[in-house]
Amino acid sequence: MSAKKSDPADGVAMAPPLDAWLGAWETSADPAYCRDLDGRVIASNPAFAHKFGKTPERMVGTAVSELVHPDDVAALSSVLAEISRPPFVAMSESRWLTSQGIRWFAWEKVALRDASGAIVALRAVGRDITRQRLAEEQFYRLSRAVEQSPVSIVITDLEGNAQYVNSKFTAVSGHTLEDIIDRRIEVLRDGHPDEASYQKFWETIRSGGEWRGELSTKRSSHSIVWESVKVSCLRSPGGEITNYLCLREDITERKKLEHDLRQAHKMESLGTLAGGIAHDFNNLLAIINGYAEVCMMGSAEPRLLQKGLREIRSAVQRATGLVRQILTFSRKNEPRFAPVELNQLARDLVAMLAETFPRTVTFHLELHEGLPPLRADQNQLQQIILNLCVNARDAMPSGGTITIATSLHAPGELAGHDGVVGQGYAGLRITDSGTGMSPEVRARIFEPFFTTKHGNQGTGLGLAVVYGIVTGHQGFIDVDSTPNVGSTFSIFLPLAEGAVAASQPVASTEFPTGSESLLIVDDEEPLRNLLMKTFQRKGYRVTTAADGNEAVDMISNPSIPFDLVLLDLNMPGTHGLDVLKVIRICRPQVRVLVISGHITSEIRAEFKALGQEDWLEKPYALDDIGRRLRTLLDGRPEKAA
Repeated sequence: MSAKKSDPADGVAMAPPLDAWLGAWETSADPAYCRDLDGRVIASNPAFAHKFGKTPERMVGTAVSELVHPDDVAALSSVLAEISRPPFVAMSESRWLTSQGIRWFAWEKVALRDASGAIVALRAVGRDITRQRLAEEQFYRLSRAVEQSPVSIVITDLEGNAQYVNSKFTAVSGHTLEDIIDRRIEVLRDGHPDEASYQKFWETIRSGGEWRGELSTKRSSHSIVWESVKVSCLRSPGGEITNYLCLREDITERKKLEHDLRQAHKMESLGTLAGGIAHDFNNLLAIINGYAEVCMMGSAEPRLLQKGLREIRSAVQRATGLVRQILTFSRKNEPRFAPVELNQLARDLVAMLAETFPRTVTFHLELHEGLPPLRADQNQLQQIILNLCVNARDAMPSGGTITIATSLHAPGELAGHDGVVGQGYAGLRITDSGTGMSPEVRARIFEPFFTTKHGNQGTGLGLAVVYGIVTGHQGFIDVDSTPNVGSTFSIFLPLAEGAVAASQPVASTEFPTGSESLLIVDDEEPLRNLLMKTFQRKGYRVTTAADGNEAVDMISNPSIPFDLVLLDLNMPGTHGLDVLKVIRICRPQVRVLVISGHITSEIRAEFKALGQEDWLEKPYALDDIGRRLRTLLDGRPEKAA
């Protein structure tokens, strides 16, 4: 095949044959074409022409600019400048409007010159790179998505060594990939509370499973960051695990909102108890005041005097328990998991609620005796019982019965439900004889802010909070309700590891004697004098300080000897914590027993930093403080109350 030749007599140069323009590319599978200096096709091979659904003859005379994507036309004009100088070759990539749609081609363009060396045409040989460009664009989009992701992304080898971290991870953690590699930082370890948790995590992912959890980490700013973490396996085409992918999403704000939500509802629930609390306290104050008046009359009968003092002490002990319950319930802090006696908790709350709820509502207890302790947060368990009882009361406007029952479930007994195989559970069941719920309502009861109460009678937070607490304790909840019959909420919580049935408390020994020197620091004069006289009767040598400033002066005076300090915290002048710091500097060998009406989590953290492990909360029994003091002086280790 050859291009049409003109007659020499017409004065127009004849076009050379096609193979003269294209050479070996005429029969190549790669597209090739030649164009003149005006940008029109003067020859093309079949591979090029077929891209546009034409024959090579029909391609002759076509403007190249009509075949190229409009956005790439401007680049055509720069090609002649590139090939006009040695080595007379130019490389480019451009999009073309083919009959198959837009396609990417990589071109090698060579100048064609005549005998004098003048450029007369341009030959281009191309290669379709559409699939490669699409893959590159896809990879670019994915890499941008990974780099700009709001989630921290980490890829490690099978030993947990980081091979890639994205920008979010470096921003949150403060570590670059180079820093992680140089310092051998275990990026998958971050946030696990202990080694046992970390090893369990490795067991899961090494077996090919997916690990999910919520971890908290203290950052360099000393702030606590909560993250939702997911670690999964990356596999080869053959199915072998080659890497681990870790996704960490910052949920600190969500945790804060959940905490605030729970605290708000806790205080709402506390308001429900206000009437009962006032009733109980008024009764206790009446008992204390009445028997104190009888004692002050100077009765000649010692028997009546002793009875009055016993009643006063009993009322004070009841008030002490009530105060501690209120403080525990209203305290705003993180969950503290410890062994909890569920039966006793139920008894205490029912006694309080019975004074608060209408007399038309009666309580019935069905407690499994010898129930082992739970590993739980007592404050949150109180909230579960309180919220469900309040809901039960509201479902019985004309009165009825609330039944609270506990049960014991052996390992494997609840595996067919939502229970974990091999885990024992304690059951808590709260049943009412109220209005019940329809299936539609029952399906939504755990949604935040969903309520069937009218107006401002309810926030719709109670059951959402209950659900959050139960799941936070690794437990689960079932609901059974029938309209006009009543509702039953069954909660199952895991028992503490190695839990055994509750045993009876060991009887306390009497107030011990001693001869050591004590410094009592308390701004409450009657309490200070009471402690001074009590310890003096037991043989101790006692010095007192009325405030923090006076205590610091005494501690700084080496001529005043003492072996132990009984230290109040909230005092005028110098705070008790500052007094404790002075003791640690001036007399580090002196034992300290801190006594306070309310010790917050922040103060406990200060204690930990100062190495202070011994404290006692007011109100206290004199026998208790005497035994604690003797234990410290004798050097026997004892945990703080």
